[in-house]
Amino acid sequence: MPAQTHLFLCLQDNFGVLLHDPASGATAAIDAPEAGPIEAALKSTGWRLSDILVTHHHADHTGGIAELKQHHRCRVVAPHGEAARIPQVDETVRESDKVRVGGLEARVFETPGHTAGHISYFFPADKLAFVGDTLFSIGCGRVIEGTPEMMWRSLLKLRGLPDDTRVYCGHEYTKANIRFAKTVEPANAALNARAQEVDKLLAARKPTIPSTIGEEKAANPFLRADVPEVAKAVGLAGEPAWKVFAEIRERKNRS
Repeated sequence: MPAQTHLFLCLQDNFGVLLHDPASGATAAIDAPEAGPIEAALKSTGWRLSDILVTHHHADHTGGIAELKQHHRCRVVAPHGEAARIPQVDETVRESDKVRVGGLEARVFETPGHTAGHISYFFPADKLAFVGDTLFSIGCGRVIEGTPEMMWRSLLKLRGLPDDTRVYCGHEYTKANIRFAKTVEPANAALNARAQEVDKLLAARKPTIPSTIGEEKAANPFLRADVPEVAKAVGLAGEPAWKVFAEIRERKNRS
């Protein structure tokens, strides 16, 4: 049976996601920004929380872990390199490790840059990717603990997933990301089409994710740093892609 997902908002602009295996009844929260909205989502779906899959240590992704674990006795899976900074971890994972939620199986990708030990979870059978704050819809996370070159390599890992992979990120930033992306590629038809779609979704009070890897490859400037036209647009024609990425990221930081 295919996996089921339930998406909702936490804090100010964080996304919470429940991943459910209908065959076994197992349910994972992807990160735990705060307990209340996750408890409400569990109540509305009737699902039982068995796991929390953590992408990175930032408090807006881990703040609800302690309360949820006390209530549900769930397993907490976290990146090996950040376990000391995440509460009540039961299991740590690294690159290429497998994580099961009931009968669902994820492959772990190390995607550092935003934080030094950030990981992402890819469920190949269902083509679902939970990418935390590495990749956003038409954006990417700030490079805080890593380097631009490191972040670019992480984005390439995610870009290499199948085009029809559905991408769940950590925040609702899409409209602002589109506004910035248009300063890099104003004539990008895929970007302009996505902008219209996002306006309609937000007007209807609907989330702008999941997007797909294919959509991001076509419209997200942070995944397009090795496209010659993008390099030229930021005055770095012929330069290595990671340097083009670094320039785009720095422009976004200032926007």
